[in-house]
Amino acid sequence: MRRDYELGIILHPEVSEENTRAILDRIEQVVTSRDGQIVKVNQWGRRRLAYPIEHNRDGIYTFVDMILTPETVIELERVLKVSELVLRHMVKRRDPKAAQKEREAQAAAAAAAAATPPVAAAEQPAAVEDVAAPEEQTPADEAVVETPVLSEEELNHVPPAVEETTEV
Repeated sequence: MRRDYELGIILHPEVSEENTRAILDRIEQVVTSRDGQIVKVNQWGRRRLAYPIEHNRDGIYTFVDMILTPETVIELERVLKVSELVLRHMVKRRDPKAAQKEREAQAAAAAAAAATPPVAAAEQPAAVEDVAAPEEQTPADEAVVETPVLSEEELNHVPPAVEETTEV
C-alpha cells in the first residue's frame, strides 16, 4: 500500500551543488526503483541549526514529498544513514487528507495557469493608481499598499508623535 511521506534532510554546510544533486538523484533512484513517486522537492538552502551537529552551526535543509511503500522507507533510511554528507534525516508519514487537498490545490492552480494565455509585457495594461477601499482589499493587496509621500510643507505641520510634558 502506497502512502504519503515527507523526508527532511540536513546536509553538511560545505556540500557542493553537485553533491546535493547526487544525493537527491540517489533518493529519486531508490524511490522510483521501488514503484514510488516524488511529488515535490523543496530546497530551503543553508540555515542556522538549533544546536551544533558534529561541530557545525549551519546546514543545508531539503524537504521531499513522496508517495511510496513502507518497505521503501526502510531502504531510503538505510541509504541516508550510510552517507557522510547527511547530518540528520527524518521520514514522516503525512496526513492523507491534507496531502490530497494539497495535490488538488496544485492541480487547480496548474489548470488555471494553463487556461490563461501568457500576456506579453507590451500588452499588459498600465498600473492603476487608485487604491481600493479598505473593505475591498484582500490580504495580498495590503502588502503592496504604498505609504503616502508628504511634501516639505506638510512635514513642517506634522504634530510630534509623543506629547512632551514639563514637570514643575
